[in-house]
Amino acid sequence: MTDLAADLRETFVQLADTLVDDFDLVEFLDVLAFRCVELLGVRSAGLVLADPRGSLTLVAASDEQTRLLELFQLRNSEGPCLDCYQDAEPMACPDLTDVRGRWPKFAQEAENAGFRSVYALPMRLREEVIGALGLFGAGPASLDDEGLRQGQALADVATIGILHHRLLRRQEMITAQLQTALNSRVIIEQAKGVLAERLRVSVGDAFGVLRAYARSNNRKILAVAKGIIDRTVEIPR
Repeated sequence: MTDLAADLRETFVQLADTLVDDFDLVEFLDVLAFRCVELLGVRSAGLVLADPRGSLTLVAASDEQTRLLELFQLRNSEGPCLDCYQDAEPMACPDLTDVRGRWPKFAQEAENAGFRSVYALPMRLREEVIGALGLFGAGPASLDDEGLRQGQALADVATIGILHHRLLRRQEMITAQLQTALNSRVIIEQAKGVLAERLRVSVGDAFGVLRAYARSNNRKILAVAKGIIDRTVEIPR
């Protein structure tokens, strides 16, 4: 196995391991950016991710020049990473002098920063696009077809990891919400029993009294139920 193949395998394992307890998204994407530079032979790399409203945000860059250039794209709404995200397709610019008509501000800014080529790869899983990976070269045509395939593979693995992490956190949130609902139901059932005994009514009638009191006093049923249990709420017979 060649050193490059071994490095790629190690990187794929590292990027896929997003289920650890101390997973940090920013650190994860920083690793992706730096590994792209090491493995693909580009000068630098940057990543932008979409927020829930679909607006792109810079989340990682391998150096300060790339960070500023990515921010320049976002501020001016012009550049390959934006088009890559919007079209869900790779953007290849082997020579920035050829795209001055398409992205005049970006091309000039990139050249001023010492870049001559840029490739933007979508971070996409099926129909869902979550961002774009930008690869920047100091000279024209810095990436060949094999390099582009490897770059897209890195972006794909990272995308799967991010989406898997989001799904896990979403499931944890749903589980927590369900547990809260169950705990609330237990408290309400206890309050119904206490109220039924105090008022000498059925459990069903006790719930009606509890609900009516909550409504008439503009309070949540759960808050009234807790008050009944700890005797801070007294409902007269």
